[in-house]
Amino acid sequence: MSVVPKYIPRYTVDDYATWEGDWELWDGIAVSMSPSPFGVHQLVLFNLAAELRTQLLAQDCDAVVLGEIDWIVSRDTVVRPDVVVLCGDVPEKHIETTPGFVAEVLSESTSERDRTFKRDLYDEQGVAIYAILDPEHKTVQVYRRGEDGKWTSEPVVDSFQITLCDTCTVTVRLADLF
Repeated sequence: MSVVPKYIPRYTVDDYATWEGDWELWDGIAVSMSPSPFGVHQLVLFNLAAELRTQLLAQDCDAVVLGEIDWIVSRDTVVRPDVVVLCGDVPEKHIETTPGFVAEVLSESTSERDRTFKRDLYDEQGVAIYAILDPEHKTVQVYRRGEDGKWTSEPVVDSFQITLCDTCTVTVRLADLF
């Protein structure tokens, strides 16, 4: 007797646009983003966004810092990174181009996803810098694209520096995040 695999529905961006609640769409598969983030997650997220925004504004950088906005990667993949930096203007609706910087703040329910699926997706999409912030351990792991086009992983000790939009450099201290 053979086992018949269960039917797994596949969805598109059009389906995604009709859903209620917090969802992402990964290669056509609906992924729940519930429960919503806890206080410490939101604190770290907003601390990072505020630090980036303050330094970019001080440099008159042509960049925008956004939090929890949908990035339509393809017809069957939509993710909602915690923090992104885009060069240029604010998009009308969703992000449809690759951000220069993406950050995910780990939580108990998303930790594995952020370290595997999303890391691989952001790498495949050409994100220059991906930061994973861990509020529980007060650590940051940075993936930075090198001259060879490949990411290298950098554990952060006290601070990390990123260059955005080719001309703006931001230094983020761990003490300002956690």
